Amino acid sequence: MAAFEYIALDPRGKQRKGVLEGDTARAVRGALREQSLTPLSVDPVATRGRSDDKKRVTIRRALSGAELALVTRQLATLSQAGLPLEEALQAIADQSEQSKTRSIIMGVRARVREGYSLAGSLAEFPQAFPAMFRATVDAGEQSGKLDNVLDRLADYTENRQNLSQKAKTALVYPILLVLMSLAVVAFMLSYVVPKIVSVFVSTGNQLPGLTRALIGLSEFVQAWWWLLIMGAVAGFIGIRLLLAQPGPKKRWHGTKLRMPVFGRLTRGLNTARFMRTLAILAASGVPVLESLRIAGEVISNVPMREAVDEAAVRIREGAPISRSLGERGVFPPMTIHLISSGEASGRLDEMLERAAVNQERESDSLISALMSIIEPLIIVIMGIVVLLIVLAILLPIFNMNELVG
Repeated sequence: MAAFEYIALDPRGKQRKGVLEGDTARAVRGALREQSLTPLSVDPVATRGRSDDKKRVTIRRALSGAELALVTRQLATLSQAGLPLEEALQAIADQSEQSKTRSIIMGVRARVREGYSLAGSLAEFPQAFPAMFRATVDAGEQSGKLDNVLDRLADYTENRQNLSQKAKTALVYPILLVLMSLAVVAFMLSYVVPKIVSVFVSTGNQLPGLTRALIGLSEFVQAWWWLLIMGAVAGFIGIRLLLAQPGPKKRWHGTKLRMPVFGRLTRGLNTARFMRTLAILAASGVPVLESLRIAGEVISNVPMREAVDEAAVRIREGAPISRSLGERGVFPPMTIHLISSGEASGRLDEMLERAAVNQERESDSLISALMSIIEPLIIVIMGIVVLLIVLAILLPIFNMNELVG
């Protein structure tokens, strides 16, 4: 049986969506009518092309990091409890509150019922289950330790989600602070300052330089605010398009690695993702070269990803992993030493995991330190800007008082 997504109307005319299994779309429509539903559309969740000239067709969907972590943990728990794979998938689909997640899981279950392996079924949804996920599951099925591999995979997805969530949470307050600061300054320049300064201008007295500069800036913001917004948007889009080109993107990523603080953070975050991915692949029995290829895809920095590709060539020629990865000097020395220890002791997967944990801790500490500096720095800069505006308004008042006196 295959899984079909449907959109139907109930007797009250309310639209309902869901997933049903059936041999054909016609059979699913019949099942819907038996439930007093009027089918509007019935589409297969996923279909695979045959060995002839038909091509594979896949519904393009993705799971968020949180959804993938939850599904993986549920599947690992149910598998360790001895529940058959089909029943475990059905239970996960029934418990899911997201229709997108439910339809994907039902699509995977339909392929499993047709006789495909779990990894092959997951391959029907490459946007939902990345290559690392599928390769790890495949290794678990071949080794007969799928439940243990799923447990490791659940830990991996949860740790990665937690690390991503920490980084996003740490950026929320500084971004809000910057936006509020810009909004306050824009309001003062466009509304408050003109009303107050117009009084001084009407007197005909010579205004201080700071006040004249503020008046000029205020007039420019009022007259050309739309140009400022268009320029900011155009600049943002232009930079994005420029960094999408391989050459500028590589140079920018190389510059980021050389920055005093942000370079260390970029290196640490990418190394942590790479090492944790490599650790779970190695522990699951995936070949080293294949593990390097898959783990390299989680690295966002171009020079670091190229270093992994070059290391794979050296390893294929017989060089040690630690020396190959340390050749270009983009990975932290502590990480290279831990990998070398793992190779010498035969506990490579354990050392890779330890290297990932060390880098994650270091990155967390660095992010916390940066936030403790950036937040008060934004407040100080905002205070200076407001102080200059207030001084520009008060200086003419002081001059008027002196003239009166």
